[in-house]
Amino acid sequence: MPHLAGKRILLGISAGIAAYKSAHLARLLKKAGAEVRVVMTEGAQAFITPLTLQALTGEAVRTSLLDPEAEAGMGHIELARWAEVVLIAPATADLMARLAHGHADDLLTTLCLATEADCMMAPAMNQAMWRHPATQDNAVRLAEYGWRLLGPDAGDQACGDVGPGRMLEPESIVAMLSTATEPLPLAPEPLAIPATAMPDHATALDALGLTITLTAGPTREPLDPVRYLTNHSSGKMGYALATAAARHGARVRLISGPVSLATPAGVERIDVESASEMLEAARQAIADSDIFIGCAAVADYRAEQYNEHKIKKTPGDETLVLRLVKNPDIVATMASAEPRPFVVGFAAETRDVEAYARDKLERKNLDMIVANDVSQSGLGFGADENAAVLLWRDADNEPGRLELPPQSKATLADAIIATVVARFHATQREARKAPQQDTP
Repeated sequence: MPHLAGKRILLGISAGIAAYKSAHLARLLKKAGAEVRVVMTEGAQAFITPLTLQALTGEAVRTSLLDPEAEAGMGHIELARWAEVVLIAPATADLMARLAHGHADDLLTTLCLATEADCMMAPAMNQAMWRHPATQDNAVRLAEYGWRLLGPDAGDQACGDVGPGRMLEPESIVAMLSTATEPLPLAPEPLAIPATAMPDHATALDALGLTITLTAGPTREPLDPVRYLTNHSSGKMGYALATAAARHGARVRLISGPVSLATPAGVERIDVESASEMLEAARQAIADSDIFIGCAAVADYRAEQYNEHKIKKTPGDETLVLRLVKNPDIVATMASAEPRPFVVGFAAETRDVEAYARDKLERKNLDMIVANDVSQSGLGFGADENAAVLLWRDADNEPGRLELPPQSKATLADAIIATVVARFHATQREARKAPQQDTP
């Protein structure tokens, strides 16, 4: 992690069972070359001892705002000035609430108010606490104050519940921290999005609390043990979308065909090969998904019959006839599910791009479609840049359109996710306003 070498990181630890992960996190940060100092809340010391953190960092651990020896030199201000990054892991619901409302009633909250460092936190709490509107409001407020939230993850919890609220694993936090300290800006410049597409209260964490499932990359349809049908998709666009969705605050599940790309930090990845495997993974994933984005370049056809042994060349034959059958249409299947998520498709075309895309939007009953011209040199498959046109219909069945010019896939992905989430929120508002039918 070259970008962490020499970084001055103040690690704040609050009172949660996930504090046991903080010891491993401190060790990883030191291993990456960072200078690490630790501040613990009083409650955190019930879960892990200051001596453990002192042994791992080689620095005295601070626990009290009213430490006469430290405060003789205004220790909390010295710590606030020393830090280049303030990282709180775990950050409990209580600590988030206190920071969101400007409290300064212990050493950690006081130095957070006094610092000009980059501030990040890894939330950790029960799934119901994370989902509570007060916690969600606090998370949004913290983002508006400049805090970056890393996670939370979802899964089994110490209390026996299952859902979002787990602290990210230390390895993921270090990876995200390294990305955040690169010399390039973390997030692309925001693009102007039409007011008709935006939610009432767009924020830096507009996807907070949402689960987004994406497909990415190509599929491989086997012919025999050594050959398969596939396409030129690199997966870069789908992975950029997954990264952007996580940055917008969503829990992200990425169903990936075979690609040579690293899993984005904080993203759950499910590897598949064929279209059938991708469909099965998608079916299982949409049960708790708010948004489904079908970005994968799924092979339209597969071999009718798989050959158990390598297909051999026959002397004298100059041609080989393969009988192909249609693969399942994954995005259309998701759009016909009940209940269904907000479904976004992709249309990679070489001519009449918008016409074909609009037809696919209507025919497959999608909520939105992202159309791009893959015939343009330097854009699309395998390239680092892309352009797109986003198409949808609003509540009055009026067509919506947003054109995004050529730009890096990372920047484009951020604009796509912002628009998708905005349309999701708008659709939710429209559904709430729709007259409810009386049940007999």
